[in-house]
Amino acid sequence: MLTAQGLEVVYRDVLIGLRGVSLQVRTGTIVAVLGSNGAGKTTMLRALTGLLDVHKGKVTKGSVDFEGTRLDRMDASAIVRAGIGQVMEGRRIFPALTVDENLRTGAYTVRSKAKIRENYDRVLELFPKLVDRRTSTAGYLSGGEQQMVAIGRALMSSPRLLLLDEPSLGLAPLIVEQITGIIREVNAQGTSVVLVEQNATMALSLADHGYILENGRVVKDGPAADLLADKDIQEFYLGVGDAGRKSFRDVKTYRRRKRWSS
Repeated sequence: MLTAQGLEVVYRDVLIGLRGVSLQVRTGTIVAVLGSNGAGKTTMLRALTGLLDVHKGKVTKGSVDFEGTRLDRMDASAIVRAGIGQVMEGRRIFPALTVDENLRTGAYTVRSKAKIRENYDRVLELFPKLVDRRTSTAGYLSGGEQQMVAIGRALMSSPRLLLLDEPSLGLAPLIVEQITGIIREVNAQGTSVVLVEQNATMALSLADHGYILENGRVVKDGPAADLLADKDIQEFYLGVGDAGRKSFRDVKTYRRRKRWSS
C-alpha cells in the first residue's frame, strides 16, 4: 500500500533528519514505529504527508509511493485527497471551535454531502462520548476527549491510511486503553494504520509489523510479536533487564550478540 524507499531528509540545508529510511505498509495492517525523542519519527511522518516544507525541510533522496502514486512530489492537500490522514503529536485541534466544527474541518476535501454525513455518523459511533460534546468548545475538553476529536477529524476525510503520532502521549492509562481499542476498531473497519509511539507495549500489541528508528535510521524491523519478545527491546523500551543504557544501540553493543538488521 505504502512504500518509502531510502528517504533522506534535510532541514535548512544543514541538519539531516533521516538517513536512508525505508518502510512498507501492507493493506489492512497496523505498522508501529518506535524510537526515543529525536529518533526521526515525526520527520518520517512529515516526509510521508508533505509537511516538511512548513518546517524548512525537504526530501533530498529516496521516494514515497502510495498505491502506485508518487507522494514525495505532491503537496499536503493533494496527499490528503490521495487517501492519507494524519493525527499530529499533541492533537493540534482548533481550541476555539466546537467539537462539531473541528470534525467538519476534517471533511474539507470531501465533495459529497452524503459522504460527509456518513463519515460524521461513523465518527460519533466510534466516539460515543463526543455525542454530548458536539457543541462544546474543544479547548475545554479533557486530553482524552481532545485526542478523540483529533482522530475523528482525521477520519472525516475517509483515509485509507491513517498516520498517528504519539496518540497515547500525556493520557491516563485508562484513556490509553480506550484509544487502543479505537485504533483496533478503525483498522478492523478497513483503514490501514501507521502508529508512531514511545509506548512500545501499546504499539507492538496492536501492530502486525514494527520498525525501530534511532538517529534518523531504521536499526531494526520485524513482526511486532517478535519485537515485543526481543530481550534487547524489552530492556530499553520496557524497562526489563539491565538498566542505564543511553540508547537501544548501546544495548545492542553491550550484548554483542547480533548485528543490526534493517
